[in-house]
Amino acid sequence: MAEIHGKKIKIFALNASVELGKELASKLGIELSVCNVSRFADGEVNITIGETVRGYSVFIVQSTNSPVNEHYMELLVMVDALKRASAKEINVIMPYYGYSRQDRKAGPHQPISAKLMADLLQAAGVSRMMCLDLHAAQIQGFFNIPIDNFLALPILAKYFDEKGLDNIVVVSPDHGGTTRARKLAEALDAPIAIVDKRRPKPNQAEICNLIGDIEGKNCIVIDDMIDTAGTMAAVITVLKQRGAKTVYACCSHALLSGPACDRLNASPITELVVTNSVALSEETKAKCPWIKVLSIAELLAEGVLNIIDDKPVSDLFVYKK
Repeated sequence: MAEIHGKKIKIFALNASVELGKELASKLGIELSVCNVSRFADGEVNITIGETVRGYSVFIVQSTNSPVNEHYMELLVMVDALKRASAKEINVIMPYYGYSRQDRKAGPHQPISAKLMADLLQAAGVSRMMCLDLHAAQIQGFFNIPIDNFLALPILAKYFDEKGLDNIVVVSPDHGGTTRARKLAEALDAPIAIVDKRRPKPNQAEICNLIGDIEGKNCIVIDDMIDTAGTMAAVITVLKQRGAKTVYACCSHALLSGPACDRLNASPITELVVTNSVALSEETKAKCPWIKVLSIAELLAEGVLNIIDDKPVSDLFVYKK
């Protein structure tokens, strides 16, 4: 029987986050629990839990990156299986929250898919959510259950602090990311710059202006996610053209869809620093040797322990030198 601080705990990992689940379980000093995810001939998800969960507080690790719908269905079916097997609590650790970009009606006749996902997860029986750097903070308000929005900022700040770079400028790739950039800048005691862009179509960006002094500086561009890398590649190129010494990029969620690697390879990027909230394929790692992956397992493990012990988790979101 797995116990942590006198409480019965089990951790499962589904297909999107197997390695992260193993690392998290190791940090907590317990074995990853057994479940088998299979498919019927027509593609329907089938899950078999290989051990009892009756009376346990269960944690499921599953990001909902590509293929998003597959990973959501795996998670929903798993939650239903746990609920019917009499789990005491069902806690979902979803480092990357799929559909998070659809958090409002940006135009007429559009869905708010981030709210729909919240409704589905709650209807399935989720007791608590743990996410990492939600695309929009208001997504927390879509839930009527506890949700903790963990921040990768301390992990990223520590990495760049230990690199010993001087003359740093933290760059936000758009106005919406200014708060995120300012937090990293404060942690590194650096100024910020802001790129003014417009987005004529989804996954397309046009750079209009640059606010701030970046000439001769080591720039660190920070975003919450990089998908097709159109924005990031354009920002990196503009910064170099405007006289930046080096351009680093960092993000919490490296989706790196479609042409992302090719676009970044074609840009003058020095290094891309990401977390393992999304598992990178071996092909992506081979194509992008300038990627540095930082683990969030320690952060999540501390969060799980604080939740088990009824302690606050907000202290984990601050970078302490």
